[in-house]
Amino acid sequence: MKEAVLRGDYSRAGPDYAVEQDWAAYTGAEHALYRRLYARQSALVPRYACPEFEHALAGLDAGQAIPDFSAVSRRLRPVTGWEIVPVPGLIPDEAFFTHLAARRFPVTVWLRTQAEFDYIVEPDVFHDFFGHVPLLFDPAYAEHLCEYGKGGLKALRLGALPMLARLYWYTIEFGLVRTERGLRAYGAGLLSSGGELAHAIDGPAPRRFAFDLERMMRTGYAIDRYQDAYFVIEGFAHLLRDTAPDFAPLYARLRQLPVLAADVPLPGDHIVG
Repeated sequence: MKEAVLRGDYSRAGPDYAVEQDWAAYTGAEHALYRRLYARQSALVPRYACPEFEHALAGLDAGQAIPDFSAVSRRLRPVTGWEIVPVPGLIPDEAFFTHLAARRFPVTVWLRTQAEFDYIVEPDVFHDFFGHVPLLFDPAYAEHLCEYGKGGLKALRLGALPMLARLYWYTIEFGLVRTERGLRAYGAGLLSSGGELAHAIDGPAPRRFAFDLERMMRTGYAIDRYQDAYFVIEGFAHLLRDTAPDFAPLYARLRQLPVLAADVPLPGDHIVG
């Protein structure tokens, strides 16, 4: 399994790990690489992305250069109250959840190298911006992510972070949603991937389970290959509603149960076609 190696200049970070984006410091080669990444992924959006993402991405018009976070935040705040926070890279859990709870989405400032065009271990500006930011314009999705941040701070206090992390993985990073046009992706890990996006929706191998909160929080996941299973929500309003109850009793119950393999179905699992 590949280990993520922290990149970025953490010496410039404040107590909340925020930094200046310093947009003028990006090189022409970096903007060109970003444009190539954007062109590849945006071509897949009509076939594989959920309508909310497709609509928001088109409105952003952010494919010509690495986006200026401040300019995007000025457009985002009046819509859902969110803003983008530049960060040097991966940040500690408590800082991450604190930002989300305050409607501040951390976006990495550095871009991958050409050698990492198809695969990168650690999230970069393309993954964070292209994959996550467009859906922050959707009110229900944005509200869910804020509540997730609040729940993350609570999970830290309860020692339940591994269970909550599985929910994030199978929704915000690798989630699918049922739409009038069939299954579509809304997870950032899928939307920013050149290969897994098609695999998740068209591939014959992965299992696609209907949303089941307890099942998701018990199911392990892979960080170094395509997923063996995905979970399908019925919409962002449903996701917000179905994750609203207090998780404390669920955490207590799940502590008594083993973690499940993603590729092994259980009796009662609802497989989505």
